[in-house]
Amino acid sequence: MRTTRFLALLAAGSLGGTLAACGGSDTSDTPSAGTGGPIAVKATDTDCEVAQNAVAAGTHVFAITNSGAKVTEFYVYGPGDRVMGEVENITPGLSRELRVELPAGSYQTACKPGMIGDGNRKQLTVTGSASALTEDALLAQATTSYTRYITAQTEALVQKTGDFVTAVKAGDVAKSKALYPVARTYFERIEPVAEIFGDLDPKIDGREDGATAELPFTGYHRLEKDLWVTGDISKSGPIADQLLADVKQLVIRAQAEKLSPLQLANGAKELLDEVASSKITGEEERYSHTDLWDFNANVDGSKAAVSALRPALEKRDPDLVKQIDAGFERVQTELGQHRAGDGWKLQTDLTESQLKGLSDAINALAEPISKIAGAIAQK
Repeated sequence: MRTTRFLALLAAGSLGGTLAACGGSDTSDTPSAGTGGPIAVKATDTDCEVAQNAVAAGTHVFAITNSGAKVTEFYVYGPGDRVMGEVENITPGLSRELRVELPAGSYQTACKPGMIGDGNRKQLTVTGSASALTEDALLAQATTSYTRYITAQTEALVQKTGDFVTAVKAGDVAKSKALYPVARTYFERIEPVAEIFGDLDPKIDGREDGATAELPFTGYHRLEKDLWVTGDISKSGPIADQLLADVKQLVIRAQAEKLSPLQLANGAKELLDEVASSKITGEEERYSHTDLWDFNANVDGSKAAVSALRPALEKRDPDLVKQIDAGFERVQTELGQHRAGDGWKLQTDLTESQLKGLSDAINALAEPISKIAGAIAQK
């Protein structure tokens, strides 16, 4: 849920590609098998028209077309606003697809014009049963491997955020500034998992322009503003304490979460979308300009998800694996030019040409990454 500039719109459009919205307009309650065609979703600035409101358990493809004038997002929510799958930065006139595995239960679909608020929601009922993708031994291995990665990253997240919070509460501005992008690194690597928890993610990673009376401006970015804009952290202790408490709660939930192979695949793509829509453009770290730290962390997280899925992908589509490997190599080469000591240059220090080079590399990688979900859904 980020605001985007012109460059972000270009990047999002390039990342998504153009897909023809498929599926009929039947809105009856007749369930549709998980092996059926895409479920058409027409997103406007005032509504979210989903072609079906009842489907059979299994893997489903939602084909979302943005017919409105605002950039939108599409979500499938489980109970408690648990995010089962999402697609962000769907620009006007663009179509995107979301592939998600849904067991029986009650869900909600939502389009979010302007990428803010609770969205225009519709009920979705899933009935029956279907074999889970994790019945495939290689996909079960993938989720186990990635869960180990999440555990390691979240443990480091608590430690590094704790160090950052200690420095803030001590009033040490210089040390806090140095520790801020380090702590953010571990959050950005697992961002798709963090975003599953819709009640925690905005508190930890929310932006000032997305704050509401119910969800005030807190978390990392509130402290970022205190450090880089006002330079006064004498009253930032309570915000820092709340951040650490929220991060610890996130870690408990993330380590207990049972992820599906499609969540890994979608997450790998979401991380690249994040790079294009908010890191390259400077939207994410608008006060500190430490966006390249986040950029590198998002790429690391995407690579970790792909690595976990690699055995299954090599069996299903070895040529796709080669394309992905080449794409990651190009991104790392392009990004490596902007090292600064043990960290990275400020986003504002890069020229338009250098930013375009990064954008082109991410877009080229995102194209084969976007095919992973379809490849692993094959039985």
